[in-house]
Amino acid sequence: MPYQSVEVWRKRLAASNERQIKLVAVHGNEVIGHIGLDQYTRIRQTHIGSIGMVVTPEWHRKGVGSKLLAAVLDVADNWMNLRRVELTVYADNEAAIGLYQKFSFETEGRLRQYAIRDGMMVDALTMARLR
Repeated sequence: MPYQSVEVWRKRLAASNERQIKLVAVHGNEVIGHIGLDQYTRIRQTHIGSIGMVVTPEWHRKGVGSKLLAAVLDVADNWMNLRRVELTVYADNEAAIGLYQKFSFETEGRLRQYAIRDGMMVDALTMARLR
């Protein structure tokens, strides 16, 4: 679904969970990006976190994603002591893949026909950063 209601986002952002970090990039009164980091809760996987990030298209390639990613990785490394941070990215999103590689993420696998986008099946890559 390309757009979710403001109320859906309010509920997501208001939810409190000590194993979740949510950061928002704002320009003036406009939200231009968001990143979330979720720490796994299973006892043998608490060293793992998963990232989801979005930057509005008009703010692509302007450093917003880099700043959000750097900030959340600082928390992951220095406050949550995560050893592994992973993410999923559409395989044709070269700009995002390049950004993640800049922050030492490596491709671990390809998920074929992962999602429907604009009526077509698209692949995704799993990427992770270990420390």
